[in-house]
Amino acid sequence: MLIIFLVFFVVGLYVSNRLKSKFKKYSQIGLQSGLSGREIAEMMLRDNGITDVQVISVEGHLSDHYNPANKTVNLSPEVYAGRSAAAAAVASHECGHAVQHATAYSFLEFRSAMVPIQNLSSRILNFILIGMFFFGFAMKSFGMDTIFLVVVAAQFVITLFSLVTLPVEFDASKRALAWIDQRGIVTSQEHGMAKDALHWAAMTYVVAALAAITQLLYFVMLFLGGRD
Repeated sequence: MLIIFLVFFVVGLYVSNRLKSKFKKYSQIGLQSGLSGREIAEMMLRDNGITDVQVISVEGHLSDHYNPANKTVNLSPEVYAGRSAAAAAVASHECGHAVQHATAYSFLEFRSAMVPIQNLSSRILNFILIGMFFFGFAMKSFGMDTIFLVVVAAQFVITLFSLVTLPVEFDASKRALAWIDQRGIVTSQEHGMAKDALHWAAMTYVVAALAAITQLLYFVMLFLGGRD
């Protein structure tokens, strides 16, 4: 388990650093259109007939996200005010999620419905793993088969959530890249930069999904091994 954790920690760190490096690089290259992330986001929303979503600035680095609960596209300061290929990529990607929401994209709806179950599963899994680490002997009284079955069930939910996230993220990027190209927001060179930045952002979700699958298989083997 420790080896698995270390492998994915190193891979995740590499992908995260690559994303930050790409974002920093492309943030220094100004768009020929001169549009800011906020302007791009508002334009994409208008073009898709979305009038009830607000574009706001939030604190943090790479903290950009779409909140379906209050219908806001939340952009970090460097994206909100930025006039670069990186800002265009991120702003349009988050609006891609808003378009998904407005058009009832099935994977987004399924993922949103899973959020409370996923959060509960994560809390249960953390509670059990911490309990087994500090109070292993005491927890044996509950029956290890039962405990491992709960662990497998919780990890299954987390893994499913990670897998469902992949088409949501890839689709948002696909919508974003198609729109900024069709709308003339970016040149062909800037389009390549935006695509590269979104590629590395997507890779963070791919690594998370692979880690979740591996951890699920590990827990399943522990469960099956404990029953022998």
